[in-house]
Amino acid sequence: MGLSKSNFKGILLAGGTGSRLSPITKSINKHLIPILDKPMIYYSLSILMIAKIRDVLIICNKEDEKNFYKLFGNGSRLGMNIEYKVQIKPNGIPEAFTIANEFTKNSNVALILGDNFFYGQSLSYNILKEKKNFSGSKIFLYKLNNFNQYGVAKIKNNKIVGIKEKPKSYYSDLAITGFYFFDKNSYIFSKKLKKSKRGELEIVDLLKKYLKLKKLKFSILGRGSTWLDTGTPEGILDTSNFVSAIEKRQGMKISCLEEISFNNGWITKKELKKNYKFYKNSDYLKYLKKII
Repeated sequence: MGLSKSNFKGILLAGGTGSRLSPITKSINKHLIPILDKPMIYYSLSILMIAKIRDVLIICNKEDEKNFYKLFGNGSRLGMNIEYKVQIKPNGIPEAFTIANEFTKNSNVALILGDNFFYGQSLSYNILKEKKNFSGSKIFLYKLNNFNQYGVAKIKNNKIVGIKEKPKSYYSDLAITGFYFFDKNSYIFSKKLKKSKRGELEIVDLLKKYLKLKKLKFSILGRGSTWLDTGTPEGILDTSNFVSAIEKRQGMKISCLEEISFNNGWITKKELKKNYKFYKNSDYLKYLKKII
């Protein structure tokens, strides 16, 4: 049963093979790999929490479900409702809506890829702003030099006029990040998609359906915002260094889940203190004790 009165539910994709990180991922799910002092999945889950989404479904591989449960359980220690569904094999991002249909029902959905890292005040502002009276779909764009490694959106007169997946020649330098908003029609549209040449359902094809209906919105994450792909060895190193630099400079932890829950009013001081035993004698625990 859901906890939130929000018209959104969250889906966090934490499956896949992690082939770009092999051989590391031969023995561990990539979303459990540490980014500095926290598992990768902490960072993506925190974005849904910042969006005030308390009901989250984690989609993962069967062999990894128990490990994610060790981290979050049913979500109650964070004042959340966290559930789990197994993806038998990777069939593309839009399959998430089929797997999660029973969970999301008639709710709008915030979908985030578990290997995406976001940071910046403007992201928080855009998320909360767009949740109100939402319909259609929304993507979050980020200006990149290596645009040919991602799906990109072309903007003209403040409107999306086209989308391409990993263009070989210049089309746009605005990459589509791994965080999306969808209305309840996402399930219906995703069921009608056909697999691409690489044998998967493509998120770009789903977005194009909304674009055709003129219901695809966008927000550009500008200066002061950071989006990093942690799905490669270099990405993990870069993100860890980034987190380390910010935390050392500011004295505040990025993606401290218990702190976000407490600030959201989802857990009390007493409930926050109950989380102390989860972290034993760590720097993370020392930080938690500073919160109250």
